[in-house]
Amino acid sequence: MKSASMSIGLGLMVFLGFSGVAVALDPTATVAVTPLLKTTTSWNGQPLTYPPGPAEVTGLQVEIAPGGETGWHQHNMPSFAFMLEGTLEVTLKDGQVKRLQAGDALAEVVNTPHNGRNVGATPVKLVVFYAGTVGQALTRKEPPP
Repeated sequence: MKSASMSIGLGLMVFLGFSGVAVALDPTATVAVTPLLKTTTSWNGQPLTYPPGPAEVTGLQVEIAPGGETGWHQHNMPSFAFMLEGTLEVTLKDGQVKRLQAGDALAEVVNTPHNGRNVGATPVKLVVFYAGTVGQALTRKEPPP
Protein backbone atom coordinates (compact mmCIF):
# COMPACT_ATOMS: atom_id res chain seq x y z
CA MET A 1 0.00 0.00 0.00
CA LYS A 2 2.83 2.43 0.86
CA SER A 3 4.50 1.69 -2.47
CA ALA A 4 1.35 2.60 -4.41
CA SER A 5 0.94 5.85 -2.41
CA MET A 6 4.57 6.77 -3.01
CA SER A 7 4.22 6.07 -6.74
CA ILE A 8 1.09 8.23 -6.96
CA GLY A 9 2.79 11.02 -5.00
CA LEU A 10 5.88 10.88 -7.21
CA GLY A 11 3.70 10.87 -10.31
CA LEU A 12 1.82 13.95 -9.09
CA MET A 13 5.06 15.79 -8.35
CA VAL A 14 6.35 15.08 -11.86
CA PHE A 15 2.98 16.01 -13.40
CA LEU A 16 2.78 19.27 -11.43
CA GLY A 17 6.38 20.21 -12.21
CA PHE A 18 7.79 19.74 -8.71
CA SER A 19 10.99 21.75 -8.58
CA GLY A 20 12.68 19.83 -5.77
CA VAL A 21 12.56 22.86 -3.44
CA ALA A 22 11.68 21.72 0.06
CA VAL A 23 9.30 23.97 1.96
CA ALA A 24 8.09 23.81 5.53
CA LEU A 25 4.47 24.33 4.50
CA ASP A 26 2.67 23.45 1.31
CA PRO A 27 1.36 26.52 -0.52
CA THR A 28 -2.44 26.76 -0.64
CA ALA A 29 -5.02 29.37 -1.56
CA THR A 30 -4.50 30.95 1.88
CA VAL A 31 -0.81 30.15 2.50
CA ALA A 32 1.99 31.63 0.38
CA VAL A 33 5.44 30.10 0.70
CA THR A 34 8.53 32.00 -0.50
CA PRO A 35 11.93 30.33 -0.09
CA LEU A 36 14.39 32.85 1.36
CA LEU A 37 17.63 30.92 1.75
CA LYS A 38 18.99 27.44 1.14
CA THR A 39 22.76 27.11 1.19
CA THR A 40 25.66 25.00 2.38
CA THR A 41 28.07 27.96 2.55
CA SER A 42 28.26 31.42 4.11
CA TRP A 43 28.12 34.43 1.78
CA ASN A 44 31.90 34.38 1.30
CA GLY A 45 31.90 30.72 0.23
CA GLN A 46 32.99 29.02 3.47
CA PRO A 47 31.26 25.68 4.17
CA LEU A 48 28.78 25.77 7.05
CA THR A 49 29.37 23.35 9.93
CA TYR A 50 27.58 23.17 13.23
CA PRO A 51 29.51 23.18 16.51
CA PRO A 52 29.45 19.96 18.54
CA GLY A 53 27.32 19.84 21.68
CA PRO A 54 23.69 20.29 22.70
CA ALA A 55 22.00 22.51 20.11
CA GLU A 56 20.63 25.93 20.99
CA VAL A 57 19.04 28.31 18.48
CA THR A 58 18.82 32.03 19.29
CA GLY A 59 16.81 34.56 17.30
CA LEU A 60 17.33 38.32 17.62
CA GLN A 61 15.98 41.43 15.98
CA VAL A 62 18.83 43.90 15.51
CA GLU A 63 18.41 47.61 14.78
CA ILE A 64 21.30 49.85 13.67
CA ALA A 65 20.87 53.63 13.49
CA PRO A 66 21.90 55.52 10.34
CA GLY A 67 25.71 55.71 10.30
CA GLY A 68 25.92 53.15 13.13
CA GLU A 69 28.19 50.11 13.12
CA THR A 70 28.24 46.75 14.86
CA GLY A 71 31.96 47.01 15.55
CA TRP A 72 34.41 44.34 14.46
CA HIS A 73 33.34 40.91 15.68
CA GLN A 74 32.97 37.29 14.62
CA HIS A 75 30.57 34.39 15.18
CA ASN A 76 31.85 30.90 16.03
CA MET A 77 28.64 29.27 14.77
CA PRO A 78 26.45 29.53 11.69
CA SER A 79 24.02 32.44 11.76
CA PHE A 80 21.40 33.47 9.26
CA ALA A 81 20.04 36.97 8.70
CA PHE A 82 16.99 38.45 6.99
CA MET A 83 16.87 42.19 6.27
CA LEU A 84 13.59 43.87 7.19
CA GLU A 85 14.50 47.50 6.50
CA GLY A 86 17.40 49.71 5.45
CA THR A 87 20.78 49.21 3.78
CA LEU A 88 23.58 47.35 5.55
CA GLU A 89 27.15 47.00 4.33
CA VAL A 90 29.17 44.12 5.81
CA THR A 91 32.96 44.34 5.41
CA LEU A 92 35.48 41.56 6.04
CA LYS A 93 39.06 42.23 7.16
CA ASP A 94 40.29 41.08 3.72
CA GLY A 95 38.26 43.88 2.08
CA GLN A 96 35.32 41.83 0.76
CA VAL A 97 32.05 43.77 1.04
CA LYS A 98 28.44 42.56 0.98
CA ARG A 99 25.59 45.10 0.67
CA LEU A 100 22.16 44.06 1.92
CA GLN A 101 18.76 45.65 1.34
CA ALA A 102 15.30 44.95 2.76
CA GLY A 103 14.20 41.46 1.69
CA ASP A 104 17.73 40.03 1.41
CA ALA A 105 18.68 36.86 3.30
CA LEU A 106 22.15 35.45 3.86
CA ALA A 107 24.22 32.98 5.81
CA GLU A 108 26.69 35.06 7.80
CA VAL A 109 30.42 34.35 7.80
CA VAL A 110 31.72 32.00 10.52
CA ASN A 111 35.03 32.49 12.38
CA THR A 112 35.70 35.50 10.15
CA PRO A 113 36.05 39.04 11.58
CA HIS A 114 33.57 41.49 10.05
CA ASN A 115 31.85 44.81 10.64
CA GLY A 116 28.30 45.81 9.72
CA ARG A 117 27.56 49.46 8.93
CA ASN A 118 24.27 51.20 8.18
CA VAL A 119 25.01 53.12 4.97
CA GLY A 120 21.46 54.43 4.53
CA ALA A 121 19.40 57.32 5.90
CA THR A 122 16.94 55.10 7.82
CA PRO A 123 17.48 52.53 10.56
CA VAL A 124 18.55 49.03 9.55
CA LYS A 125 16.32 46.32 10.98
CA LEU A 126 17.23 42.68 10.57
CA VAL A 127 16.40 39.36 12.17
CA VAL A 128 19.30 37.01 12.92
CA PHE A 129 19.15 33.35 13.96
CA TYR A 130 22.23 31.72 15.52
CA ALA A 131 22.64 27.92 15.40
CA GLY A 132 25.03 27.27 18.29
CA THR A 133 25.28 25.20 21.44
CA VAL A 134 23.97 25.73 24.95
CA GLY A 135 25.98 28.46 26.68
CA GLN A 136 28.03 29.39 23.60
CA ALA A 137 28.64 33.13 23.09
CA LEU A 138 26.91 34.51 19.99
CA THR A 139 29.71 36.93 19.11
CA ARG A 140 33.30 37.68 19.99
CA LYS A 141 34.62 41.24 19.65
CA GLU A 142 37.64 41.67 17.38
CA PRO A 143 40.13 44.52 17.04
CA PRO A 144 39.68 46.71 13.93
CA PRO A 145 42.04 45.99 11.00
